[in-house]
Amino acid sequence: MSKIRLAFSSCPNDTFIFDAIANKRISLDGLDFEITVGDVEELNRKALAGELDITKLSFYAYAQMHERFELCESGSALGHGNGPLLVSKQRINPNEVRFLKIAIPGRHTTANFLLKHAYPGIAETHEYLFSKIEQAVLDGEVDAGVLIHEGRFTYQKKGLRLITDLGEYWEKTTGNPVPLGCIAMRRELPEETRRAFEQLLLKSIRYAIQNPFDSKEYMHQHAQSQSPEVILQHLTFFVNEYTIELGDEGRKAAKHFVDEVHRISGTEILSTEILGSE
Repeated sequence: MSKIRLAFSSCPNDTFIFDAIANKRISLDGLDFEITVGDVEELNRKALAGELDITKLSFYAYAQMHERFELCESGSALGHGNGPLLVSKQRINPNEVRFLKIAIPGRHTTANFLLKHAYPGIAETHEYLFSKIEQAVLDGEVDAGVLIHEGRFTYQKKGLRLITDLGEYWEKTTGNPVPLGCIAMRRELPEETRRAFEQLLLKSIRYAIQNPFDSKEYMHQHAQSQSPEVILQHLTFFVNEYTIELGDEGRKAAKHFVDEVHRISGTEILSTEILGSE
């Protein structure tokens, strides 16, 4: 079998859970990977173009192509109080948001969907690499920006103000945890390969949790912020019980999110299957 095209983001939560696979700290059980590490929007686009077999996806991107990709039970970034933040340099009233020029970390990101879910009348958004958004707001290139990943831990020190916690808005209006990102497998992969990968991913996550210092170098190699404090905050926020296993609550939240994306976009869902085992 040819190498499996595996991709995950450069963020600490992903490099943490994939370290044992990438650096072969555990047996790969006969699977062979060609690994790509990149920005999540880059991975969203590559998956949409059919260039990846197993990949990290924004849940919004997953919702757009879940007919082609199966959601893994493990590996998701999903939870409470850890959603994207809409920030600005000047004090801005939420009623003014729809008139602003806003930086987003990608058209296919969950952050972009949550922004439009909270403020459906927004007229102008501009795509930036997630790590460039804080500076774009500070420099006045845009009026506001949606922060994900490490940015949510550093914006206040840089003099930016919170307009809206978009994850909090989602939780209050839906009653569900925020589905941010997931690991998904191309449904065309053999069933045996998909099940073997799910077992391997769970083994890699458990290894990372049991041996947290082993992944330190790999995380620092790819992280936007080299601050140990920020990396620890990132892991605390984004690696949780849902990362190990979605469970009933996680699956319910994922399905509700997919349904909501299709409801708002007015597109028909051809299948309600989220996980391959359903």
